[in-house]
Amino acid sequence: MPGAGDESGSRPAAGPEFWRQVVERLSAALMVVDPTGRIDAVNPAAERLLGRTAAEVLGEDAHELLHRDATGGTPLREQCPLLRALAEKGPARGDGDSCLRGDGRLVTISWSASPLVDDGSFKGMAVLLTDGTDSTGDPGVRREGAAYTSALEDLNERLTLVAEITDVLGQTLETDEALARLGRLLVPRLADWAAVDLRTGSGRIHRVAVTGPAGRDAALEGGRERLPEAGEEDRSPLVQVLNGGDPVRQEVAEPAAAPPGSGLAAVHSDFLRAVRATSAITVPLGSGPERQITGALTVVRTDPAHPFDDADLGVVSDIGRRVGLVIDNARRFGRQRAVAEAMQRNLLAPLPQPGRLRLAARYQPAPVGSQVGGDWYDAFELKDGTLALVIGDVVGHDLTAAAGMAQLHGILRSLAWDRSGPPGTVVDRLDDAMPAITTVPMATLVLARVEGHPDTGPWTLRWTSAGHPPPLLLTPGGNARYLEAGQGLLLGTHHGGGESRPTATEPLPPGSTLLLYTDGLIEIPGSDLDTGMRRLRRHALALAHAPLDTLCDQLLARMPPGSTDDVALLALRLPAP
Repeated sequence: MPGAGDESGSRPAAGPEFWRQVVERLSAALMVVDPTGRIDAVNPAAERLLGRTAAEVLGEDAHELLHRDATGGTPLREQCPLLRALAEKGPARGDGDSCLRGDGRLVTISWSASPLVDDGSFKGMAVLLTDGTDSTGDPGVRREGAAYTSALEDLNERLTLVAEITDVLGQTLETDEALARLGRLLVPRLADWAAVDLRTGSGRIHRVAVTGPAGRDAALEGGRERLPEAGEEDRSPLVQVLNGGDPVRQEVAEPAAAPPGSGLAAVHSDFLRAVRATSAITVPLGSGPERQITGALTVVRTDPAHPFDDADLGVVSDIGRRVGLVIDNARRFGRQRAVAEAMQRNLLAPLPQPGRLRLAARYQPAPVGSQVGGDWYDAFELKDGTLALVIGDVVGHDLTAAAGMAQLHGILRSLAWDRSGPPGTVVDRLDDAMPAITTVPMATLVLARVEGHPDTGPWTLRWTSAGHPPPLLLTPGGNARYLEAGQGLLLGTHHGGGESRPTATEPLPPGSTLLLYTDGLIEIPGSDLDTGMRRLRRHALALAHAPLDTLCDQLLARMPPGSTDDVALLALRLPAP
């Protein structure tokens, strides 16, 4: 039957100061050791149990300082279970061990240790200590102490789980990946099954993830069902939570067939029956004063001897709040990314094909999960019939960068069309205008003119580079070289009064191919720039005789995995003699 809800669903998550106070006020002794076994912290209860102040133990080797055998000697380090647990980075516990107090007396203790992990890095152990000395011989005292220790271990495990979920979910902005990671953390540490239902734009609820025993996930994924109106009578915990109700804990003694009600209630009831649930918790995904509910999380246990309790309800509610924030952020990111990509693609106008000159271009967004950038290419004919080529990259990785790219794109076209001066002069004017009429702080680009009759040539390339990777020229006979000349400062760093930007000149042989590209094509995490440029040159040479569209497609396809940047590529091929 549904259990009472809890007000924790609307409370903010506790911060580090709160948890510090909790640890200090614990009546149980808590000691923290680093990966080498040295003591990093003790709370007041530990100071009392050990008969030592924090100043006396901090930085000391816990084994050498505290651990003793029955005769009062220090055991070999190889025989210390705590040091062994540190080496294995796993939980451990002991009962009846001797510990040397500061006053020289031996005290019998029971202890349990749990690993401390931060951002994927092992930081040591949290060790709970209890006085195992029983002067009365009363077995009830020992049972009470063991139960108390077990309860503290459960608390530590819950706190560790919430911290891990917060850390792991913060590493992605993709909803599917976040939910997959969530399921792997919840099952089997907290539950036997977990299911996530999300609201869709059409007003329906979609069961998007089900995690359980290996090999049994996909078969239980549900379809899309419409959420009943808030006024409709529907006692399903899932419907109540999605309509803004409190988290629900329910005991499911004998899951029955789906009762009459909404399709959504039937899907949820069928799920509980299919997994043989005996205890379940359903909490909202969402947080904040406006209580924006993006979906619901349901966790299930199937062992009637271990039902969920009120503490579990609080933990799952906290997890639901955190998951809701991740999903909200992912959706906002997705909308921003879609707008930026649409802006970029709409600005990439169809390429001209003057005479026998051939052009091809590609724009590839950053991989899923990365932020959108400000890369662009452009090609257009000037008033005198000369072909202009542009490749550029606005500094930044967000919608602002994409908007800045749109501004530069339009202004550069206007400046290049208005005057037929050398490219260096045009880019100088663009640099002067940037602070006044754009929001772009910094950018790189190459502006080039392809001079010569579009059918017969001869052709000459004149270009300037504002801190951009150099063009790559492929010539007949199997040669390829980067055009390093014409380099000037980045846009945004040149404010007039100095030397004009250089304009370089290079003859273009018939049958040659010119490649302009952004740094996403040559910069791969874990690899230096020279390696990326050598790789591009090698692949371009191998594809030099391929059709221009094939050349562009294959250069993108042969990029090694790991790139986090978008790529713009512009290729020009001159006719053979």
